[in-house]
Amino acid sequence: MSDIQEKIQEEVEQARTVCDTSGSNSPECAAAWDAVEEMQAEASHQRQNKPKNSLEQYCDENPEAAECRVYDD
Repeated sequence: MSDIQEKIQEEVEQARTVCDTSGSNSPECAAAWDAVEEMQAEASHQRQNKPKNSLEQYCDENPEAAECRVYDD
């Protein structure tokens, strides 16, 4: 996870450099910050994919077990 955070930091630094060079209203600046936003979205997506706990793993392997039954209301 820290690897993607490092990449985000590098993209932020690059975006600041591009914006300082070409101006804050330039298309290049906007594209650089879009790249930062995409990296942040990917990091968020990776955080949402949390590993399964032991009950979830058990139910995947034993869906017929009483502990794994799902009742519809």
